This record gives sequence, structure tokens and C-alpha cells, in this order.
Amino acid sequence: MKKIAILGSTGSIGTQTLEVVRGNPELRVAALAAASSVEKMERQIREFRPAVAAMWTEDAARDLRARVADLDVKVTVGMEGLLEIAVLPESQVLVTAIVGMIGIGPTIAAIRAGKDIALANKETLVTAGHIIMPLARECGVSILPVDSEHSAIFQSLNGEPAERIEKILLTASGGPFRGYGKEQLKGVQVEDALKHPNWAMGRKITIDSSTMVNKGLEVMEAKWLFGTPLERIQVVVHPQSIIHSAVQYVDGAVMAQLGMPDMKLPIQYALFYPDRKPMQGKRVDLFQLGQLTFEKPDMDTFEGLKLAYRAAEAGGSMPTVYNAANEKAVALFLDRKIKYLQIPELIGEAMERHKVIPDPGVEDILSAEQQTYEYIAGRIDCK
Repeated sequence: MKKIAILGSTGSIGTQTLEVVRGNPELRVAALAAASSVEKMERQIREFRPAVAAMWTEDAARDLRARVADLDVKVTVGMEGLLEIAVLPESQVLVTAIVGMIGIGPTIAAIRAGKDIALANKETLVTAGHIIMPLARECGVSILPVDSEHSAIFQSLNGEPAERIEKILLTASGGPFRGYGKEQLKGVQVEDALKHPNWAMGRKITIDSSTMVNKGLEVMEAKWLFGTPLERIQVVVHPQSIIHSAVQYVDGAVMAQLGMPDMKLPIQYALFYPDRKPMQGKRVDLFQLGQLTFEKPDMDTFEGLKLAYRAAEAGGSMPTVYNAANEKAVALFLDRKIKYLQIPELIGEAMERHKVIPDPGVEDILSAEQQTYEYIAGRIDCK
């Protein structure tokens, strides 16, 4: 029996993790955490009976306590609650599906407590990879990628050492605007950007996929996860989303992981690694597919990807600024306060004005995030 704790249980990855639990009686849920979706959390508690549940705000926690007063569950609140769940003695794996840099502290706490990490929180490695990966090695815990592309790389490596990697081929669907030029992107509306051709994801990550910022964040993650220099990480646009990523080795061999676009596969693989368990779902039919195609990414049109490489090359606190500026810009776009092409524009502006901190601690990272939020908010208020 393996017990897991999930941070972000009511979001897209969290709910799909619980679907995996439903299909595998060997898994038990020890704890759940969410931001503010009290009704969803109540339903999850009643079904999975965790020992601890956390909500981000006191109001949400108070509401939840009243709703589940008949059950034996401890309801906690805020960062204190997340940290309690992270180190819960009865859980072995922490699934970090929470959005934002609030995932960094609980991840560090869980690693120090000897928990393996099923990582779905991009910000953790993008902004603090220089802290997380050495700590995981020191504590002897595994960082198991849940993201489909990084899971594919992890599976394609299958224990091969980093020095045998010649190149990582990180695939991208191209999103809903593949093939567009900048003129065509000028009139993009929120509804257009939320229509991903292959994947069902949360709103923020769907926008990130459309701008290719999501791929930029994945490049930074891959650098830390697999110890691979940036110049050996190549983004390849693959519209069918069947090859989820690949590794080219020093002898020229290319190992790839193929599968239908279904996040439950990498989630289940992370939870049971190194085992593979049966899973229901549609299978790849190569005869029906007929062909798989590949294209170079257009970094001039989709500047978010170009800026990601620039942020990663600068290192230190710059990836934090890239991530925070994008987070704020996407929220403003979803609220219809800025235009689509202003997303990469604002990221670039925030990066230009930032003075890099070479080896930032957690407080430096959080400070850079807050300063970037304030800068973006000030820029928009001035317009």
C-alpha cells in the first residue's frame, strides 16, 4: 500500500491524480490541499477519506470544517497547512500539483522529510532548481516528473547517465496558433487561446501553451531535472502530440516515448515508478495516424520561447522574473485587461529592468516574484 498527499487536488492534475487512485486499490490518499474550491474538496474528502485537508484561506477552511464536521479529518489552513501535509509521516509521495511559487516551501520540506516528489509544479524547478536538485540528491529522494514531456524524457533515459545524452528533443504541439504570424495574433481573444487542439488543461497552462511560454518553462525544468545544458535541449513542434519527447544519445540512437495525449499516464508512472501498471484508455494506432510530422518552432512570432532561453542563460533570479511576469500577464489577459501580444511584451520589459541575483535563496526568489508582480501591475495601471 502506497500513501500519497496531493497539493492542488481540485485542479486539473490533482483531479486526474485522484482518477488514477480510483483505478489502483494499492494507492491511498493521506492528505489533500486546495486553494478555495470548498465544494470540490468536500466531495474529495468524503470519497477518499484523507487524514488531513488544507485550504489556502481561513474563510475556506472554516467553511470546509463545518461541511465535514461529521468526518474524522483535520482541516488546516495556508502555508502552515501545506507544510504540515508535506511532512505527514504516513505519506510516502507528495504530488505537487499546486500552481505558483507557493509550491517551493512545501517541496523543500517534503524532501527534507524523505518524501519522493511527483512534480507537476513548474515553478519549483524553474525558479529554484539550483536548490531543489542538490537537496534531493543529498536526502536520497526521487524527483519524479508528472509533466508529459519530462516523463517521456525520464522514460526514454531509463537510467542512462547524463553524460550519454547528446540532445533532448522536447516536443510541443504548437498550440492553437501554430503557423500564425504576428499580424494574425493581434486579434486573438481569450476564447481563441483557450482552444487547445490536443490537451485538456487548466486555463493558465492552456494560455501558456498557446504562447509557447509553457515550452520555455519546460526547457528550464529539463535543464535541472536531467542535468543537460541549454544548448542540448531542442524544442520540436509535433502537432499530433503522440511523441511526448525523446532523447538522442552520443551514438546517434534516439529513444522516444509515444502515447495518446492523456495526463493520467505520466501521473500513474510517477506514482508507481519503477513499476508499470495496467491502465484503461485509448491506445496509439499507428495505422490510423498514418504519419507523424515535425517542425521548427517560430521563435520570432512566439517570443515567449526565445525569452525563456534568454532567462535560462542569464540564470540566477532571471527565470523567476520570466515566470512571475508571465503569470501576471496571463491573469491580466484572462481578465481582458491586456491584449494577447502584450504577454511576451511585458515579460521582456520585466526582464530588461531586472538586475540578476546570481545564486538566489528562497527569500530572494519570493522577493523577485513580488517585485515583478508590482512592476507589471504598475505598467498596466499607467496605461
